[in-house]
Amino acid sequence: MAFFIPKNMEFLPEVIEDYSSSHTEKEPTLLAKLNRETWANVMIPRMLSGHLQGRILSMFSKLISPENIIEIGTYTGYSALCLAEGLKPNGTLHTLDINEEYTSIANRYFKESDFNNNIKQHIGQALDIIPTLACNFQLAFIDADKKNYSNYFDSIIDKMDIGGLIIADNVLWSGKVTKEEKDYEAVALDEYNKKMINSDRVETILLPVRDGLMISRKIK
Repeated sequence: MAFFIPKNMEFLPEVIEDYSSSHTEKEPTLLAKLNRETWANVMIPRMLSGHLQGRILSMFSKLISPENIIEIGTYTGYSALCLAEGLKPNGTLHTLDINEEYTSIANRYFKESDFNNNIKQHIGQALDIIPTLACNFQLAFIDADKKNYSNYFDSIIDKMDIGGLIIADNVLWSGKVTKEEKDYEAVALDEYNKKMINSDRVETILLPVRDGLMISRKIK
């Protein structure tokens, strides 16, 4: 399913973005290659997590050292490879998407990576696939169609371990969530943000990184 991606996803001055990137660990060579290919050959390359956000995802994963990760929205596989960096040696990352063209690119890069045996791709509707996954998760990343963010949360929260993190991307939607007049994606994201901050099952922070990362930690 295609969905609109805002053109402007940065809120800080470019000089600050550049300084932040230059003082962040470099992306691995394989990820740099995937970054270049995505921007050169794939539609809507801004859907890619990219260097700074990718290192943030990697850091969260390494801090948790999860046994199982679920990613809703594979795209070309950049974020999955970042998240996989923190997996336990025999851990599994389940990544879900409906677009076989994008995921075929991801599959090529997964095979080139050190995590090929740890990453399991699922093609189809996430809300149909999630109930079939017979494991609990310590880390989740939501980066798919915005209208279903709340549904994705509802479908995974009971599969998350206490202390597990649910990270949702694009929750600022180029600032449109703050506007009185919102497009339908902004309405859905604003509802998700309110759902998280009002839920008694998670504690939440919203990081204004790139287009907004909502970090929710399961507490019950």
